[in-house]
Amino acid sequence: MTILMPYVASAQFSVKGRITDIHSQQPLPGASVLIGNLSNSANSSGEFSIGNLKPGSYPVRIRYIGYREVNQTVKVSGNETLNIQLSPNNFVTDEVIVKATRAGENAATTYRNISREELAKNNLGQDLPYLLNQTPSVVVSSDAGTGIGYTGIRIRGSDATRINVTLNGIPLNDAESQGAFFVNLPDFASSVDNIQIQRGVGTSTNGAAAFGGSLNVQTTTRRDSAYAELNNTFGSYDTWKNTINVGTGLINNKFTFDARLSRIKSDGYIDRASSDLKSFFVTGAFYGKKDLVRVNVFSGKEKTYQSWYGIPESILDTNRTYNHYTYEDQTDNYQQDHYQLHYTHTFSDKLSVNTAFHYTYGRGYYEEFKDADSLKNYSITPPVLNGSAVEKANIIRRRWLDNDFYGLTYSLNYKPENSLDFTLGGAYNEYRGDHFGEVVWADVPYTDISSNQESIRKKYYEDNAVKTDFNTYARATYQVGKVNVFADMQYRRIGYSFLGYDRNLRNVQQKDNLNFFNPKFGFTWLINNTSNFYASFAMAHKEPNRDDYTESTPGSRPKAEKLNDIETGYRMRGSNYQAGINAFGMFYKDQLILTGKINDVGAFTRQNVPDSYRIGLELDGSWQILPALSWSATASLSRNKIRRFVEYVAVVDDDWNTVGEESFEYKNSNIAFSPSFIGSSEISFKPLQAVELALLSKYVSRQNLDNTSNRNTGIDAPSNRDRVLEAFFVNDLCLRYNIRAGKIKNVGIALQVNNLFGELYENNGFTYRSIAQGGPLYTENSYFPQATRNFFLSLNVKF
Repeated sequence: MTILMPYVASAQFSVKGRITDIHSQQPLPGASVLIGNLSNSANSSGEFSIGNLKPGSYPVRIRYIGYREVNQTVKVSGNETLNIQLSPNNFVTDEVIVKATRAGENAATTYRNISREELAKNNLGQDLPYLLNQTPSVVVSSDAGTGIGYTGIRIRGSDATRINVTLNGIPLNDAESQGAFFVNLPDFASSVDNIQIQRGVGTSTNGAAAFGGSLNVQTTTRRDSAYAELNNTFGSYDTWKNTINVGTGLINNKFTFDARLSRIKSDGYIDRASSDLKSFFVTGAFYGKKDLVRVNVFSGKEKTYQSWYGIPESILDTNRTYNHYTYEDQTDNYQQDHYQLHYTHTFSDKLSVNTAFHYTYGRGYYEEFKDADSLKNYSITPPVLNGSAVEKANIIRRRWLDNDFYGLTYSLNYKPENSLDFTLGGAYNEYRGDHFGEVVWADVPYTDISSNQESIRKKYYEDNAVKTDFNTYARATYQVGKVNVFADMQYRRIGYSFLGYDRNLRNVQQKDNLNFFNPKFGFTWLINNTSNFYASFAMAHKEPNRDDYTESTPGSRPKAEKLNDIETGYRMRGSNYQAGINAFGMFYKDQLILTGKINDVGAFTRQNVPDSYRIGLELDGSWQILPALSWSATASLSRNKIRRFVEYVAVVDDDWNTVGEESFEYKNSNIAFSPSFIGSSEISFKPLQAVELALLSKYVSRQNLDNTSNRNTGIDAPSNRDRVLEAFFVNDLCLRYNIRAGKIKNVGIALQVNNLFGELYENNGFTYRSIAQGGPLYTENSYFPQATRNFFLSLNVKF
């Protein structure tokens, strides 16, 4: 209170005004206004207001898509009025690249925009999901426990395979597994200009269906001035991050070139869970009066020691850093190269077209040691030693993935008047993946690797898969009075050819073709200049993933999933606050989940459950309490249920061979990994212009590891423990100091203390259940514990 009293007692004023087009005098709703470190957006009348300003001079920055940025200074000695007229750009801007897949300012979609500045504040080496941890309904996890290496993200309880991720409108999700692996793009956040997170189905986009949300990422955009930036971070567990960013600025008023080079290394919190990550990003652009051409080339290479197995519950309390693997080269190795060519042409101020061609080349393997494995599994003829065949041996194997992903995206935007906006877009993408395995060593007499004899480096399995994905959509928004109405219709066709089992259990090449129609419609009521109400309905369909296909026959193959999503919300903003509350209902038909059932080829694959749902409320707001004190917070309250769920548990003999299964039925059980409450808070205090102290807090309620709601069956062993992730509350402390030093634009020092109070918690895990013949049901749980108190110290120098 003593520290804050001078700020409470000092005079505080506001700056308000209106932003319009210099020629037509029409308002520019949604224009971004930044005064000092306070921001706001113009309302539907182009008006804005920012309060809690002490007397003094403040830099002002006004930005709006398609218009020249305005930078000036305002002197505040009382309440000020600042009317700004913006001039249209005489060149095409980068925002058009992602406009077709984005929700607009007053869209009837639940979304959150994150700027480059917001990402940069906490970008000290952790993966991109961890930089999104303070957004609504998000839960992140890390195999190594530090947020570096293999990380995961869930939105509204849906994992990365159900989150659509696009980079400049181009799909990132793997075509077969449908996951998005940010470990393949280390330090990608350093080349990101902005991100829009849409929760629920969202707008029509390219790539995987959004069953939990979408991450729409835009990379580096135009920067008019030349620059260079050095970022270096050192942290706990021998963590290092080194980044170089450079750019030419605008050359001859037409060309820009930008580049980044990054390296991240960490030993990880879990024993031997090390990461060695490298990446680069290069982009060049041509800006004409009616044309924009941008070429992006970026790549990531990762080598991580495997920590996928987790820690068995039996030793969790005594050895939280235990790693099941001991073989020194038990590593995952992968490289992914991306090439993007974007071209935009503006026919007039009413009509423009955007196209993009892309190619991604991925290749890599994971190496592992298998103890006493059957040689027949690798097509190795068992040698005869002292008259007896050697059936088993220690094996070192590599499992490879070599794939190509290429295609094109397009969008045509027509806006004949301010009240009507029409977009026609779509994409065609093709994926070709080669899956194969090889033995690199085996301890049997005639397969000494030095002699290069039978089966060494020979492929013991090979599977070539091809997947095509075509979609087209038409979206229109029309304003009638104070109501914006929209309709969005998407058609998607998928073709998949793969190696799978036929009805006679032979592995043969198979095909499947799926056709989906995904309509969306809704409205936004512009109540006044500071608030609006919206409601929408959206439908989405999602195809099964690779394992669902390859580990089943046509007779046991699961069906595609269907989601009906209802979103409704209220948004408001003032001179020193903005807030939103929304309710959602996500109703699934034939959702795919693990039930434990063994199918007709002896595999544990996902099964369809007829009826399940997620319903909830979400809050998202920020408040500039004082010029030096701000608070932002989110809260999500949800109910996530499967109306009827049948669990299947394998019955095993003394050698762990499956000899049968038993089933148990549950009604209204909780969906796994779906906490009923998620909350976050960030309190930021700036006692001086150059100093910022922030406390980031995250609370996640109890989660189930499976879909049984932790209900016992009646034959559970007495020692069985809960199949849950306990609730956790974690706090991070950030101290940032920025100064200008001579000709150096900025010197920034940041200290981030993660898990400030040393919370012992786990944010991911898995469970396995089995029944011994004639005995009780046993449960084995494994967990992924996260690092206790740790730190990152960063030095950032900008020229």
